[in-house]
Amino acid sequence: MSQMLNPEIADPPAKAAAQTAQTGQIALFLDFDGTLVEIAPSPDDVRIDRRLPGALDALRQRLGGALALVSGRPVALLDEMMAPHRFDAAGLHGAQIRLGSADAPLAAPSEALHTAIRAMVRFANTNVGVIVEDKRQSVALHWRLAPALADEALALMEKIAADIGPSMRLQRGKAVAELVPATASKGGAITWLMQQEAYAGRTPVFIGDDITDEDGFATVNAAEGLSIRIGGGETCARHRLASPTALHHVLLAAADGGDLTLETFFQG
Repeated sequence: MSQMLNPEIADPPAKAAAQTAQTGQIALFLDFDGTLVEIAPSPDDVRIDRRLPGALDALRQRLGGALALVSGRPVALLDEMMAPHRFDAAGLHGAQIRLGSADAPLAAPSEALHTAIRAMVRFANTNVGVIVEDKRQSVALHWRLAPALADEALALMEKIAADIGPSMRLQRGKAVAELVPATASKGGAITWLMQQEAYAGRTPVFIGDDITDEDGFATVNAAEGLSIRIGGGETCARHRLASPTALHHVLLAAADGGDLTLETFFQG
């Protein structure tokens, strides 16, 4: 447990919660890319520690079912990465929410999104290293392999978003910009999950790593829970962990019978 949170001080409500909440009182929400797995050069290149799905399943049982993945990925992809286990999940930045093990339906993409994808594919086809990730209800443009094109790629996405109008919003992240339904957010997904039976009345803990997680952090802060950002960058999260590896140490130890109080995350 040596790679724990940076020694930042929580505000009084969060610190008080950390001293009192026990494992059975926590609702745990986990981002995927950059949090449970290291960010890869392309979305298809991510690799998961194969100990992790089973550990999360054991931890979910210790938490009375109050564990959910909250990601920009589609729920089906999260299921594939976590197989054979299925977890409660909010995918596509909250546009998809699935409780239990059922399949999560995807609405048909709009014609406006089809038009956006065509423009993005044209850009990717003429610029080596640019990747279009079509998630049906949302679509992302990645330029991690072509960092010199960041300004041009972002300008394209801003124009497409303006052309589509208020039904979609532009979600920025690390070397990526994504068009998502305007009503979807990770914060909204966490709020909805906290109203469900397994989660209600618990103290929320949300761990993420990117701009896309900031509204989730804000939601958890407002509920006097614990918000943790993996790595650097400006954030409203009240605490940090150095890396996904540091988080793995905490989760694997907790799944193996160790305690997982909020106070655990404050230890250095």
